[in-house]
Amino acid sequence: MSIWWSLHLRREAASVPLARRLLIGTMETAGVDPDISYDLSLALTEACANAVEHGGDAAPGASQAYRVTAYLDGEKCRIEVADSGPGLPRAQDFEPARADAEHGRGLCLIQELTDHLHIGAKPGLGGTVVSFDKILKWTRDPSLLTA
Repeated sequence: MSIWWSLHLRREAASVPLARRLLIGTMETAGVDPDISYDLSLALTEACANAVEHGGDAAPGASQAYRVTAYLDGEKCRIEVADSGPGLPRAQDFEPARADAEHGRGLCLIQELTDHLHIGAKPGLGGTVVSFDKILKWTRDPSLLTA
């Protein structure tokens, strides 16, 4: 059996810990190694913080929400965070922030914590989709994930 969930969240700072807690709880229940859970939860926190800060505009009718979807399937966890913001000009080419920068390090941190990072535009719509995945390690038999 695979585990997946999707949340439609308001672009508010209070939504970030909710997504993080749900991910940690899911991985803990499934028996994922705590170090892997921590890495993925920190990466999710960064992606959600970006969606809250940059994922929309103040124009009337603009979406004030973003979506988080997590898939635990077999040996891999994939997470997607999609917003309705203006998008990134060249989403695949981002420059690492300086070590002493106060902003702009989130995508680089996600890249370091996960096995694969992809940043793209939402098909046919404005906005950005940040997806990342990581190979899972287990603390016990992942009985929730076996068919």
